[in-house]
Amino acid sequence: MAITERDKMYKGLLFVVSGPSGAGKGTICKRLAERFNIHLSVSMTTRVARTGEEEGISYYFTSKKVFADVLAKGGFLEHAEVYGNLYGTPKDKVIEQLERGKDVVLEIDIQGAMQIRRNYPAGKFIFILPPSMAELRKRITGRGSETEETINLRMREALKEVSYIGKYDYCVVNGDLEEAVNRVGAIITAEHSRVSEDIYRLIEQYKEEV
Repeated sequence: MAITERDKMYKGLLFVVSGPSGAGKGTICKRLAERFNIHLSVSMTTRVARTGEEEGISYYFTSKKVFADVLAKGGFLEHAEVYGNLYGTPKDKVIEQLERGKDVVLEIDIQGAMQIRRNYPAGKFIFILPPSMAELRKRITGRGSETEETINLRMREALKEVSYIGKYDYCVVNGDLEEAVNRVGAIITAEHSRVSEDIYRLIEQYKEEV
């Protein structure tokens, strides 16, 4: 979607989306990208690309040396090490989109979200909840790729993650996907209706036109 005159006038907003595994946050983010002029944030990683993954779309694939250089310069909004591989959200890529007037949606775990809360407090934080723990178990089981032990571990982890909900600005219960997408979309729309510095600049423009 092309950048509009409205996009040029207003800065974009960063929306950080978290929730337990199986809550449906990834599907919601993909649906949002189909409806709104938003950019889905892409992480940088030191792991090797898997079959079908594309540079700049799936991840920014890089070496540990380059990753360390970016980290040393404060170039990540958040970063983590997972099973020996490094992952991070490049700050410059996100800021570039925001400056162009495009909203950025970042799907991230709770630990990453808390780092972003410290590093970019202007972000809007949304927590996706399942309608019940029974439904969450059903969704995870339905993947067919988890053992009973792993499922139980994910359920316990989900309860820990939910305890962080007070750190978020909004919560959306994903019982019905379409309704959940609509609710998150309404949050995005409402956030752009807040009185902000962009509005004050618009008012100054009014004065110049009179």
